Amino acid sequence: MGAGRLYPAVAVGGFRRYATYRAATAAGVFTNTVFGLILVYTYLALWDEKPHLGGYDQAQAVTYVWLGQALYSTLALQGGGVEKELMARIRTGEIAVDLYRPADLQLWWLASDMGRAVFQILGRGVVPFVFGALVFDMAVPDDPFAWAAFAVALLPAMVVSFGIRYLAALSVFWLMDGTGVSQAVMVLGIFCSGMVLPLNAFPGVLGDIVRALPWAAQLQMPADVLLGRTAPVAAYAFQAAWAVALLAAGRLVQAAATRRVVVQGG
Repeated sequence: MGAGRLYPAVAVGGFRRYATYRAATAAGVFTNTVFGLILVYTYLALWDEKPHLGGYDQAQAVTYVWLGQALYSTLALQGGGVEKELMARIRTGEIAVDLYRPADLQLWWLASDMGRAVFQILGRGVVPFVFGALVFDMAVPDDPFAWAAFAVALLPAMVVSFGIRYLAALSVFWLMDGTGVSQAVMVLGIFCSGMVLPLNAFPGVLGDIVRALPWAAQLQMPADVLLGRTAPVAAYAFQAAWAVALLAAGRLVQAAATRRVVVQGG
């Protein structure tokens, strides 16, 4: 099978794999909806005290919350994508089988994670967002071009997300255990992506720093594209730069790891 057919097939396989976990998907929809409600009422109280915080009005802030819940699992902002399986395969030595495949290791796992992400936004992301739009006053654009621009921004956001988590997974070649790295990914992902509070609301130098980090390409950029807070081309350029940088870094680390494979128990 040529590369033109192999990696799309891997992506489809990733989609189908996650589609089999129907109970987990339903539980995830419920969880995201509950957390969305908690965050919305927190935001409403905060925006009552500080109107236009971060440049958003209250309706935009509410929209941001439900976008975050829609993209939470899609972008694996707290971890939990294919990197967990990859970490386990490195630790047990099963990664040797992957290295013998006539396929590029990074592209294989990227394709699998893209399939997972597409399923998560359809299976777990749409319902909470629609619920939010029906229950709350949201700044949902009626311009189809705004939605198209948002959809385009999701693709590099997915690649950036994978790039961060792939680097974290490769660290297990040296650390032999990914627990600490996974916890770091979780904390950084929640804080630096803007999941708790929009990065536009962070003050001074701290705000400048977090908005320049790759996590900003995941949630903040797509949200600002949809809400008309940033020009799509500028957002795409920022996302693409981080996507290329992270994939290149992953390629270098992968090359170093596979030259001297050290795995626990194998």
